[in-house]
Amino acid sequence: MRFYLQKVLFYVVALWFAVTLNFLIPRLMPGNPVDVLISKMGAAGQPVTPATRKALEIQLGTGGGGNWFGQYGQYLNDLIHGNLGVSLVNYPATVTHVIGQALPWTIALIGLSTVIAFLLGVGLGMFAGWRRGSWLDNLIPATTVLQAVPYFWLALILVLFLTRWHQWFPYAGGYDVASTMPGVSLRFVGSAIYYGFLPACTIVISSIGGWMLGMRNMMVATLSEDYVVAAEAKGLRPRRVRLTYAARNAVLPSLSGFAISLGFVVAGSIVTEQVFSYPGVGQLLWTSVSNNDYALMQGIFLVISLSVLAANLIVDLLYALIDPRTRARA
Repeated sequence: MRFYLQKVLFYVVALWFAVTLNFLIPRLMPGNPVDVLISKMGAAGQPVTPATRKALEIQLGTGGGGNWFGQYGQYLNDLIHGNLGVSLVNYPATVTHVIGQALPWTIALIGLSTVIAFLLGVGLGMFAGWRRGSWLDNLIPATTVLQAVPYFWLALILVLFLTRWHQWFPYAGGYDVASTMPGVSLRFVGSAIYYGFLPACTIVISSIGGWMLGMRNMMVATLSEDYVVAAEAKGLRPRRVRLTYAARNAVLPSLSGFAISLGFVVAGSIVTEQVFSYPGVGQLLWTSVSNNDYALMQGIFLVISLSVLAANLIVDLLYALIDPRTRARA
């Protein structure tokens, strides 16, 4: 019980630290979202008064009399009440509404792609480590080369071959806006899968090599352990030795990396979403940074921080269940 309480307390402190950084980082950037919005209002011929500026400061979270301590207190109070403010780019839409529209797209695309890449990479790496010198083991260097290729370059190559030269897939968007309406229907789901296939392929191809290499090396190291040698000497079936004794212990480091990757699913892949004009959180984050949208940036960073911390906490707790030695060392 002490181990679990220590873990929870650590992540509570980490959450407070992340929330504080989430407040500070956007305000350390040059520019002011209120000035940007007032400039747009002036260009549109709308009247701007001191009362207008004061109202915008309160809406966009830059109020508090110019005092960061006052703004920080107001930010924490709004955070407790679930108020993330108003988005500058999508004014007057709230940050919660804007993120809520983009979040399902990113979770569906990046989440499923990350899980698929992890399962394929760990599974293939397990067999490559079990049968060293096989054709699968010799294929791993080629997959690691793909991991070093930048996302945007691989995405552009797929766009060139599969959307321009052959026109097998669409090159932009999340679904067919001309003939499909968002909703729970086979037509919409099929359209979303069709449009998301290339971005998903980009992520899987770029990341599967790392999972394969890590699992393969851990399998090779684990197979030389005494408990694996003893299991083989007892005459246990190779399948049981491979899965129960070798793979179960070899996969532990990969689980930690998977937790971090799964937590960053919410952040999306900014470059990939930009190339394919995919309506996810990554593209939303790029837009908010480009327009100094404090409230939207803080909302996205907060969701990312919460997802990363939650994923790591869950895996830390599961790690302790899988390997009780971690609890003994705490």
